[in-house]
Amino acid sequence: MLYHISIDADDPQRVATVIAELWGGEVAPFPPVIAGSWVALAGDARGSLVEVYPRGTELEIAEGDADSFGLIGTPARRSATHFAMATAMDKAAVFAIAAREGWPAKYRKRGGMFGVVELWIEGWRMIEVLTPVMQAEYLDTMGNALAHLGAHPSGQSMPAFAPAE
Repeated sequence: MLYHISIDADDPQRVATVIAELWGGEVAPFPPVIAGSWVALAGDARGSLVEVYPRGTELEIAEGDADSFGLIGTPARRSATHFAMATAMDKAAVFAIAAREGWPAKYRKRGGMFGVVELWIEGWRMIEVLTPVMQAEYLDTMGNALAHLGAHPSGQSMPAFAPAE
């Protein structure tokens, strides 16, 4: 189970605010790691959250009995880091938020099996937003994946993923 993930952004407050909006959650300043950080709180039973640091933040190991901390390093625009998040909103509402923010978004069907809205935060970091319909598709697909590995009590097999386009 993941409880939180950290990303960086040009405007951490704006990005955290949009993520919190997609969740129907809350947003708050989050300075313990580095000044200018914000956090989007899902408001769920698990305490799920996304920490948003200023662009270029690198986490450093602290000496002795101290917490890690952030320093600004080399700001990068692209990264393999992304995450999928659930929303109670429908696809039209997600696209409306993307349009309002001026961020690219498009619907994709991963492997022909489950849908996601690719929302490109600030035009450079992808998050996959799953509406309730997409969440059901995702859970069905992943349940089949577990069955294929022998870890799911249903015993269903997983269909093969289609190659990337």
